[in-house]
Amino acid sequence: MPAYKYKARDKFGKAVNGVMEASSSEMAAGHLDGLGYIPVSIKEKKKDIISLGFLRGDRGVGLEDLILFSRQLSTLVSAGIPLLRSLDALSEQTENKRMKEVIDTIRNDIQGGSTLSDALGRHPKVFSALYIGMVHAGETAGTLDEILDRLAGLNEHEKDTRSRIKEATRYPKIVVISISAAFIVLVNFVVPRFAKMFSNFKATLPLPTRIMIGISHAFREYWFVMIIAASLVILGFRWYKNTEFGRLKWDGLMVRIPVFGPLFLKITMSRFTNILGMLIRSGVPILDALKIASATTGNVVISREVDKLRESVREGSGLSRQLRQSGVFTPMVVQMISVGEESGKMDEMLAKVSQYYELEIEYTIKNFATLIEPALIITIGGMVLFLALGVFLPMWDMARVVLK
Repeated sequence: MPAYKYKARDKFGKAVNGVMEASSSEMAAGHLDGLGYIPVSIKEKKKDIISLGFLRGDRGVGLEDLILFSRQLSTLVSAGIPLLRSLDALSEQTENKRMKEVIDTIRNDIQGGSTLSDALGRHPKVFSALYIGMVHAGETAGTLDEILDRLAGLNEHEKDTRSRIKEATRYPKIVVISISAAFIVLVNFVVPRFAKMFSNFKATLPLPTRIMIGISHAFREYWFVMIIAASLVILGFRWYKNTEFGRLKWDGLMVRIPVFGPLFLKITMSRFTNILGMLIRSGVPILDALKIASATTGNVVISREVDKLRESVREGSGLSRQLRQSGVFTPMVVQMISVGEESGKMDEMLAKVSQYYELEIEYTIKNFATLIEPALIITIGGMVLFLALGVFLPMWDMARVVLK
């Protein structure tokens, strides 16, 4: 959705500037009019062909910015400071230019009569459906400070999980990059010298050596074709993954691949149960809670099953029955939700499921290097064996010829 810079005046004639996201300039003008502003100018905020944001020190809004925003706003609201004054204070304190623009726009929208959740909803790239839905629930129930604190905790948990996964995959990444770099150096600098030496002999070279020489020749003579082909493959894969069919197939594969699949499934189950339990505990109706949870699973396959679950609940069926029929949710999730339905303590059961999977995720991440080590050893061993055979087999043949 494009962004529009606007200049307007409020009912007192005071100048108001800001940026808002809208589908068109007419929609932006209509929104300003609805807020009680008189539009002066509305211009689409053009994107640079080559982004200079990095050189200017600009950056997007990340999890750290959302955590800080949520914590600070929760503290100010709980202290009884009016919302507009709280947003003014946050705008002055934030160092992220993009976040400052967003806060200023939110403040102007609220000043014009909009609610906080509606103002946040005009920035879908910054605030997720979960964030907006929970803020709306907090406004309705009068527990905005508590909801913001929960959202900060949820974002901190997400950030911590990402950091642990990056840390666990650091060793495999270093190994793969090192092997790839060594292979490229050998193919481009070492193998050509051996090829010249072997060409003086009329004997037939071993198959590994011929393969290595062929790869070396392809790298040196057709490197530009290989780069173009690799780029086309990457772009084609991204296009396919962004299609509805491709995303469905990819997300289905992600939960079935060895080692990674069970980890991704545990992360998704933990996120789903944690978010759904938090929404129910915050007073969000079950249908709305399921709709928001569906959009935050991060997996299209599971998201579709949650949508089916929502339709089943709308028709009067229970959650556990549809969960069993889906075949996607784990037995732990199905059983605990079933107990939650019978006991009337759904939020507590969902929280316990989330805690259980958190422990499972932590254990899996800690042992990730051990789980992936056999595959790394086989890969490294295979490459070393191939290179050794390609280099030493013809040398042994040459030694036999010399000795004769």
